[in-house]
Amino acid sequence: MTMALNSPVLSLRRALHAALTQDAALLALLGGPRIYDVPPNNAAFPYVALGEAVVSDWSTATEAGTEHALTLHIFSRSGGRAEAFALAACVHQALHDAPLELSGHRLANLRATTSEVVREKDGRTFHALVRFRAVTEVASTS
Repeated sequence: MTMALNSPVLSLRRALHAALTQDAALLALLGGPRIYDVPPNNAAFPYVALGEAVVSDWSTATEAGTEHALTLHIFSRSGGRAEAFALAACVHQALHDAPLELSGHRLANLRATTSEVVREKDGRTFHALVRFRAVTEVASTS
């Protein structure tokens, strides 16, 4: 059980959430700390949700490592695509190359890779997807 709680992906997600909830520019655009792992059913718009994570072994012959392909979701219902793009840019700015502190792991790098904005089927909601690539290593104990 301890291993799962200290997994690199969970540690990274906690650090991402903490960084986003401390970013003043993002909080101003969102109108508050509307950053969720699982958004409530009645979440006020706009908001950010931590999304999918594809985790791969990135170990070398001498060090254990993990590669993460992460997607953050942003949902907006005002300002057309402009608000969604502004929020995506703010998330990108807040996290790209951020020196995040991870519990039990070390962040080797965190890079934004792609962003896109699509209109949801309801015709009113714009959905931005911001994708990141991260590499983590097990923190040394010495």
